[in-house]
Amino acid sequence: MTGYIDIVCNLYDPIAVRKGQTGLDNTFKRQVRMDRRLWGGVPVSDYLRRMDRAGIERSLLIAVRAGDLNVAGSFEIPYQRVYKVCQRYPDRFSGLAGVDPFRGIAGLKELDEAVNNMGFVGAHLYPHWFGLPPDHAKYYPYYARCAELGIPIMMQIGHNLVYSRKRRLPSVGKPITLDPVAIDFPELSLIGIHIGVPWTDEAISMAWKHENIYLAGDAYAPRHWPKQFVHYANSYGSHKVLFGTDWPVIDPERAVREVAELGMRPEAHRAMMRENALKVFTRLPRPTSQRTRK
Repeated sequence: MTGYIDIVCNLYDPIAVRKGQTGLDNTFKRQVRMDRRLWGGVPVSDYLRRMDRAGIERSLLIAVRAGDLNVAGSFEIPYQRVYKVCQRYPDRFSGLAGVDPFRGIAGLKELDEAVNNMGFVGAHLYPHWFGLPPDHAKYYPYYARCAELGIPIMMQIGHNLVYSRKRRLPSVGKPITLDPVAIDFPELSLIGIHIGVPWTDEAISMAWKHENIYLAGDAYAPRHWPKQFVHYANSYGSHKVLFGTDWPVIDPERAVREVAELGMRPEAHRAMMRENALKVFTRLPRPTSQRTRK
């Protein structure tokens, strides 16, 4: 099978590295054992070859908003940069609009622009960069707007690492904080990315409780996914788990290979690697003809 959809992908090209738009210092790169050849970034054209070898048809590219820009150490990937990549490779990338709750009405208008005029298919939130848990009132106008636009919003749940020694961030993303959000916005699809480690059981409980909460297997090599997460994705939660890499944290070829080695049921594997993404991201382009898959 090919035609996979990676729902969590960062723009990690030499420009982003040079401009400090990744939030990753060299200590973190060593910690996650990133190949030294990748430290300076990977051109998009080269990354497409990695996608091809992995069998990934489309990646959702994040226009990251990482913290209030008035605070030192915060950064963003401008919507326009991601839009240009998506325009150049419309069959391979779709955009995700980063959310910064401190931008107020201006941020809401930018979100409208990204979805309605740039073709972005979802929103993305990093709660730890803002020091506010997912159930904080500051996010609620953005949740409401996402629901109105008919797009899902993904956010990191679980702890976060020290990405840069210059800006140490608190772990505010306990999965249980999605509980009131799912209740207040039943029309909104919420995706908890990064598995929820070390509160994976809590993440699973939220996805089991709420029909509008989904989880993503990303940011951790699949061979190290918690057993209960694999079981959930392979059984009663097979309709609630999506695939991602969080590139450059996890290489796409490694991710796809190690998912295959988990021994999942074929139907659960298809759901996680493609079908669930098409269900949740309703604005994703639908293929005009079915591709040949093994």
